[in-house]
Amino acid sequence: MLSTLAAGAIAAPVLAACSSPSAPTSTTSAAPSALPSTPSKPVTLNILDVAGNLALTRPMIEAFQDKHPEIVGRTTYSTGTAPQLASKVEAQQRADNVQIHLVLTGTDGLAAGIQKGLWYGLKPYYDAFIPGLMANYQPAAAAMTALAQDQGIELVWYPSGPLLEYDPAKVASPPATPDALLTWARANPGKFQYARPANSGPGRTFLMGLPYLLGDSDPTDPANGWAKTWAYLTELNKYVTAYPAGTSATMKNLAAGTVHMVTSTTGWSINPRALGTVPPTMKIAKFTPFTWVCDAQYGVIPKGVSADVLTAVLRLLAWMLTPEQQAFAYDKGYFYPGPAVKNVPLSRAPAASQQTITQYGHPDFDTWMTTYPIKNSLPATTQVTAFDLWNRRIGSSK
Repeated sequence: MLSTLAAGAIAAPVLAACSSPSAPTSTTSAAPSALPSTPSKPVTLNILDVAGNLALTRPMIEAFQDKHPEIVGRTTYSTGTAPQLASKVEAQQRADNVQIHLVLTGTDGLAAGIQKGLWYGLKPYYDAFIPGLMANYQPAAAAMTALAQDQGIELVWYPSGPLLEYDPAKVASPPATPDALLTWARANPGKFQYARPANSGPGRTFLMGLPYLLGDSDPTDPANGWAKTWAYLTELNKYVTAYPAGTSATMKNLAAGTVHMVTSTTGWSINPRALGTVPPTMKIAKFTPFTWVCDAQYGVIPKGVSADVLTAVLRLLAWMLTPEQQAFAYDKGYFYPGPAVKNVPLSRAPAASQQTITQYGHPDFDTWMTTYPIKNSLPATTQVTAFDLWNRRIGSSK
């Protein structure tokens, strides 16, 4: 069914007039109630990536442009950080000059934009542009679509963590429980590190995974149900020297020997070793008992783009969800496994991806995915609350 997604938009009726591809509509006006199947002329798409998503999806985007020059004539790419995303989009919307047409974001940027009302609601366009959307997601990936509140299209998925990555030359036996990690950190001050959760997949997965690992009263309520987690992080904070702004810094510190253990995920344990950022000798460990907190990345469309651009982006998103294009999501393991939809085994991935996963993947990852429970990340507004509480209670001290 998914193989028809990209073609589904062709059946969409021409029901709404379009403005010039470069002329944004007013952000105060409602989204078009219906859209044509093809823009009035090829558009230039300006894509902002705040999640490292282009490593997974740029081949999909370029393949779409090659296949459909009547829809997309040119594509520009820029990168940024999730904490800066909302203010950047807001500024363009206030000026009625929205030049960002598609944002590739994790749950952090997604959540901030939902809270501020920055993204178009896309549900009215599902039937015409992305038929069978929900039925074709993997079950765990389908659950993560709830976080988007129909204001974004989930593009890639992975079980995430929280995992620990360590230097076996410095850590003979990795901690198997949060208490054991705390004991190790106390004995090795400054040698354990995680990045700030608001801008780090491993950081926020660690933050959201602790309530399950510690047995908090309500793992979905950081304000009222995380008493054990906040007490734990407060104690752990005594032995953490700094919280880097992003995950890459923690991996570089691990490689340099500045720290001996960091929080990680399936993808972050594979990709930096494949790229040579982290030595291949680094090892991965999980907690026991274990609960996954999964993660996903989304495509969101800022309010204020023209109808032509909206049409083009929806066609692109539909294309990206076909199994043929989803196979590129394996990439070099960055978001392992990566595909959000069904029927995309590793055997469908490019040969280079298959080789990378075989060489640098963990033999137990697939087993762990089917053995241990998988929980969603926190919903948008709750995630923002968790980040704010962490910033005030933990991060502000460093």
